[in-house]
Amino acid sequence: MHASTVRTLLIRGMLAGLIAGLFAFAVAYVGGEPSVNGSIAVEEAQAAQEAAHGGHGGAGAAAEEEEEVVVSRPVQSTLGLATGVLVYGVALGGIAALAFSFALGRVGRFGPRATAALITAAAFTTVYLVPFLKYPATPPAVGNPDTIGKRTTLFFLMILLSVLLGVAAVIAGRRLAPRLGNWNASLAAGFGFVVVTGIAFAVLPANDDAVKAGFPAKLLWEFRLASLGVQAVLWVVFAVVFGHLAQKALAARTGGAETPGRVGAPAAG
Repeated sequence: MHASTVRTLLIRGMLAGLIAGLFAFAVAYVGGEPSVNGSIAVEEAQAAQEAAHGGHGGAGAAAEEEEEVVVSRPVQSTLGLATGVLVYGVALGGIAALAFSFALGRVGRFGPRATAALITAAAFTTVYLVPFLKYPATPPAVGNPDTIGKRTTLFFLMILLSVLLGVAAVIAGRRLAPRLGNWNASLAAGFGFVVVTGIAFAVLPANDDAVKAGFPAKLLWEFRLASLGVQAVLWVVFAVVFGHLAQKALAARTGGAETPGRVGAPAAG
């Protein structure tokens, strides 16, 4: 694939990521912010209770925590949230577009839309879903602050391991395809991915102190479902929008061809 084509796909991927980020922000604000506000209210109630039992020391700690707040909560839940989600969406779109440029024409006779859907589904599974199942998201300030570094390291380690296992599954499936056929090879590779991932889940330590004792279970699950929903909307919208944009871009460069074979053939070269 020519450098100009890759550059075009990169720009369109970032645009698709921006559009997906707008949808994800709407879901995060409507579905996620109530649970965040609820968790903050629980944290403040617990801090007030500790301050009442701890006397001046607890009051001093509470005052110190208040001084550390640089950005107000309304700004965090609007401008801050939008900035974070949109930047994440644009970055995701750029990386996914580069992966798409490499994969188109190399993972079978799929057109741009189907390839975009496959790449997005694989990325969502390995980058977010598998790590989420092992280390699910938690509301801010509900865990032990002394173990934030350890928990962050474990989460990113799970992401890295999941991505590597996903790549290994793809390679294994391609090597098994001549002997087993594409369908059976895909099933075997997928089963191997699930088995090895399950072993990793059992070996890696759990985040036992990620949630304080007594934190409302309903609020916790509302936050986790909202987090999952935000990611699902982000990746699905990106797959749809980028697939459409990539199809149009590649069709224009191949003389208006719309069939998967004619669009995918230049990419293989």
